[in-house]
Amino acid sequence: MNESTAEEHEPFLVRVADRVQRLPPYLFGKINALKYQKRREGRDIIDLGMGNPTDEPDPLIIEKLCEAAHDPRNHRYSVSVGLYNLRREVARRYERLHGVRLNPETEVIACLGSKEAFSHMCLALIGPGDTAIVPAPSFPIHVYAVYLASGNVISLDCTQPDRFLSQVAQMAEHLYPRPKVLVLNFPHNPTGTVVERDFFVEVVRLARRYGLMVIHDFAYGDVGFDGYQPPSFLSVPGAKEVGVETTTMSKGYNMAGWRIGFCAGNAEMIRALATIKGYYDYGIFQAIQIAAIVALRECDDAVRRQAQVYQRRRDVLVEGLRRGGWELHTPKAGMFVWAKYPAAWQHLDSMTFAMKLLEEAEVAVSPGRGFGEAGEGYVRLALVENEQRLRQAVRQIHRCLRSEAHQWPESAALEPASP
Repeated sequence: MNESTAEEHEPFLVRVADRVQRLPPYLFGKINALKYQKRREGRDIIDLGMGNPTDEPDPLIIEKLCEAAHDPRNHRYSVSVGLYNLRREVARRYERLHGVRLNPETEVIACLGSKEAFSHMCLALIGPGDTAIVPAPSFPIHVYAVYLASGNVISLDCTQPDRFLSQVAQMAEHLYPRPKVLVLNFPHNPTGTVVERDFFVEVVRLARRYGLMVIHDFAYGDVGFDGYQPPSFLSVPGAKEVGVETTTMSKGYNMAGWRIGFCAGNAEMIRALATIKGYYDYGIFQAIQIAAIVALRECDDAVRRQAQVYQRRRDVLVEGLRRGGWELHTPKAGMFVWAKYPAAWQHLDSMTFAMKLLEEAEVAVSPGRGFGEAGEGYVRLALVENEQRLRQAVRQIHRCLRSEAHQWPESAALEPASP
């Protein structure tokens, strides 16, 4: 038997890539661990932390999935860019809703949700030394996908859209090398900030002037309230010359776990994304794609009804929190409420405050700090529970936060919200 050497007893060193080391600790991990522990103990946690839809897709979509799953041909590898008939249906929906004409062969690609579309688009466009301008507070992947592509991030407050654009122009004018990519996300996650179509007219002008490639994350484009219809970036003349837009079937169609979304717009950027995807995956399960075709073709009314469901939930949560002294705007779109928690608790950072709500109120929310420094002092609450559960969440938050410095009559929390 050979004697072991001293080197064999030394611990093996795993040398991960710099792009992984640049990622900060996952700030939601502690909350998720406590939530899991409490549920293991049998506690009923009202989870408003993640934008994870709890409603079912239209029965027509499920029936088509089941039918397609019984066809043995659909269990083979698909194509990484998506079935042509699916991409054609996406193009038709864009023309129907936004007046946008797209070539399904060259300007539309199917992806594993908008998150994957965005991440791989960053990998296709960004490399070492490249910089992306990202809205702040930031949905985490908008920052980390740039880091994973070895790029740099400039975060700009987007809650005042006109000021955001002026800062974009300033960055592009004075930085060298100039930023390469402009990331947009309206309706915005987490703040709910929205824009009108004229905003994108100015975006196209700036993109042309400074050579910025635009990626617009339009994940919440199907969820508008009070008559507001979120505008598509692609609806603006010239948009396809400078950028792309990602969409998803997770929100309006309640197909979150199905993992299907799209990227559309500039043909060269789509080609670059298709190249990346050609190396990484063999496409989405074909039965899901076939069901998605039916959804896009037949379920516009179901999408509108789902937006109305989120609007009623928004009203319950916003009115309940306001009665408790919370400071917040009524969102016009999206599936979140972005709220500044009461002044009596602002001495706590948002992570500590969120942990307090989970520990003492048994309500899970997302701490604002998880969306960057600009989110400190806020929490994000997802509209994923029904109205009764949201009222219960408000009551439990009230009981948790009652103190001499923050009085809130219990009757206020129990009053039903107006429809």
